[in-house]
Amino acid sequence: MTAAVRDNPAKNRYEIYDGEQLAAFSAYKLTRDTIAFIHTEVDPAFGGCGLGRQLVVAELDDARRRGLAVLPFCPYVRKVIAQNAHTYLDLVRHEQRDRFGLTQITG
Repeated sequence: MTAAVRDNPAKNRYEIYDGEQLAAFSAYKLTRDTIAFIHTEVDPAFGGCGLGRQLVVAELDDARRRGLAVLPFCPYVRKVIAQNAHTYLDLVRHEQRDRFGLTQITG
């Protein structure tokens, strides 16, 4: 499986494709210095393939590259951050961590 992640600013979402087929997307709202991840959805045909995680990791890496703080409203994005706190927790501002249940996690 060859997967490619793309930012689609026209639709306010990151997308991951398997070849030319859309496998999953993650919707966001962008402000000047913050990106709020709202919802992540994986096509059932691609469930269990790890594409959702690959998509979220790529979008978090892109947020870091762009210097954006992250608001993880999407439960799956929060889960990936919590499971990889040493890599991604710093993207969520300290004052926002309690709001997302990330206060007790250390990075």
